[in-house]
Amino acid sequence: MPVRRLRQALLAVAATASLAASGARAGCGDESVAVQVLGSGGPVAADKRASAGNLVWINGRARVLVDAGGGVFLRFGEAGARLEDLSLIAITHLHADHIADLPALIKSGFFSDRDRPLAVSGPGAGGEYPSIADFLHAEFDAKHGAFRYLSGALDGSEGLFRLVPKTVAPSAAVPTDVFDSPELRVAAVGVRHGPVPALAYRVVIGNTHIVFSGDQDGSVDAFWTMARDADLLVMNHAVPEDADRVARNLHAVPSAIGAGAAAAHVRRLLLTHLMARSVNALDHSLAVLHERYTGPIEVAQDLACYPVTP
Repeated sequence: MPVRRLRQALLAVAATASLAASGARAGCGDESVAVQVLGSGGPVAADKRASAGNLVWINGRARVLVDAGGGVFLRFGEAGARLEDLSLIAITHLHADHIADLPALIKSGFFSDRDRPLAVSGPGAGGEYPSIADFLHAEFDAKHGAFRYLSGALDGSEGLFRLVPKTVAPSAAVPTDVFDSPELRVAAVGVRHGPVPALAYRVVIGNTHIVFSGDQDGSVDAFWTMARDADLLVMNHAVPEDADRVARNLHAVPSAIGAGAAAAHVRRLLLTHLMARSVNALDHSLAVLHERYTGPIEVAQDLACYPVTP
C-alpha cells in the first residue's frame, strides 16, 4: 500500500475510535439538508465554545463550510466531515475567530484523496484588511507566505489541492454568486461590521433556503432582502440589548435581529456566535426577540445538527 494511502487508513481508524470514545455525533448524514454548527462561540477562549464555523450537509455529505475560526479544525473531524466532499469554503470576514483554522484544514488536505480545486470565497479589501485572494497569498505564497511550505495550496502541487479565491465586494448590495451548480447555489452580499469588510451568505439547495448572517450590525437592507422567506437564518448573537455604542457598531442587538427576521418572514432562527455577555443575558434577549419575531428560535451548541426543510 502506498505510504500516503496507509496514512489515510490509519487516520480514519483513529478518527472513528475518537468519535466512539467521545460519544459525539458524526455529522448530519440522516438528513437530506442540515446545518451543523461546528463553532457556536466567538473570540474568547474562556467561553468554552469553538469559534465561528458551520457546515451545510446535503444527503450525507458536508458541502459548504461557512467560516473556519479557532477550534473548527477539531470540530470538522469530530463531525465526520470530509474535505473531499466540500464544494466551497465561505468566509464572512477576516477576523481571527472566523478564519484562524483555515491553514490547518488545508494542511489536512495532504492526507485526503482530494485533488480537484476548492473555491474559497470572502470579501474584498478594505482598511486594514486584505481581500480573500491576498489573504491566501499571504498565507501560502511560495516565497513570502507565512505557511510557504504549503504553497501547493495555490497551484495544486506537493500533494495539496488548489484553492480558488472568489472575491465579493463588501459593498455588494445584490447577491453575488460564489458557487453555482444544479444542486447547490451560494451567493453573498456585503454587510456592516464596523470598519471590517464583511459578507453574509445565502445557500440554496432546491427549494431550501439557508442564510448565514456573519458578524454584522443588522443595518443593511440588502441582507434582510436576501434573507426574505429563509427556511433557516443562522444569526450571530454576540451582544445583549444594552450593548454600548462600540459593540452596536459591530453586532446586531436582539431588537434589531427580531425586527429584521420578522420583516423578512424568516421561518426559523438559530442564534450563534455566542459570548459570555450574550449568554449571561440570554433570557432577556430571547424575550426581546419574541416580542418582535414569533417564529421558532434555537440557541446553537457546538456539533449540534439542525435539519432544514422548505
